[in-house]
Amino acid sequence: MTPVIAGYGVAVPDTMDQDGLWRDFFAGHTDGSARSERIFRNAGVDTRHGVVDPRHEDVSSWSTAQRLERYENPSVQLGERALRDAMAEAVVDADDLDLLTVVSCTGYATPGLDIRLADRLNVSPETQRVFIGHMGCYAAIPALSTVANHVRVRRRPAALLCVELTSLHLAPGPLDAEQTVAHALFSDAAAAIVLVPDGKGLALVDVTSRTDTAHADHMSWRVTDRGFRMGLSAQVPKVLGRNLPTAVESLLQPHGRALGDIDAWAVHPGGRAILDVAQKSLDLPADELDVSRDVLRRHGNCSSATILLVIRELARREPRNLVASAFGPGLTVYSALLASQA
Repeated sequence: MTPVIAGYGVAVPDTMDQDGLWRDFFAGHTDGSARSERIFRNAGVDTRHGVVDPRHEDVSSWSTAQRLERYENPSVQLGERALRDAMAEAVVDADDLDLLTVVSCTGYATPGLDIRLADRLNVSPETQRVFIGHMGCYAAIPALSTVANHVRVRRRPAALLCVELTSLHLAPGPLDAEQTVAHALFSDAAAAIVLVPDGKGLALVDVTSRTDTAHADHMSWRVTDRGFRMGLSAQVPKVLGRNLPTAVESLLQPHGRALGDIDAWAVHPGGRAILDVAQKSLDLPADELDVSRDVLRRHGNCSSATILLVIRELARREPRNLVASAFGPGLTVYSALLASQA
């Protein structure tokens, strides 16, 4: 019995164009310098999504309480859409779910998003729930491991939802260079998958993690009185480049696989520089990360939801072996090996 991903679902709020965001808002919300403009125009993003568009609703002066109150309804609406699509593709009814796992680092409330979605979807009162918060961009991979292990033991379907509304955490201006980088990249999305005990699709073979605590301060996500604040050092790509090959080797070696056996790479598009470093450090062909780059171009960096967007696109190509790697605070690399199950 091998749990497989049987269904995918994605829901995004309104689309915003990167050039328009710079011209009509961020040029006046940063220092307006040529350097800040270059950061925006070279981010590798053409369009992204937001439940708030700062050109029409500037939330930068809002309190954290106001932002979290705003988080509740759109997170439920987007999450429900993504989950329903994933369940429909997997041909799984809501009352068949044995576990609902929800990931988010951009909002909190109790009763939580998992409970509200369970009610909206009319899942069984006995359905188990797990909420994973504040792990950042890599959270989907340990969450996937949790869900797959549950399906393996309980032999019943389970769902994973990642929903992130980063647009609510627009920082007060003028933004420094570090904050400008973050605000040039991040976006909103909900992405869901449904795993079933057996069938056709991508099966999770293994998950590994590697944390470089010596550089833990290079990436952070802190709660402030004016929303959550991203800390993103310019050294992040360099540190990831040193750690990623070892992380991938530790994932593949126990299963008798080498880099040449992998025919699909889902690398979290944390930014153009991160994808460039990943490609170089793993010695991948020039076009190997095209799907990751395309997701960045069309959707931006949607935190934990992003890696599921990339996996969903690659799954359509029916790869034999797929490696997914995502990065976040810690400084942490989480990687997953998935293999085609006929």
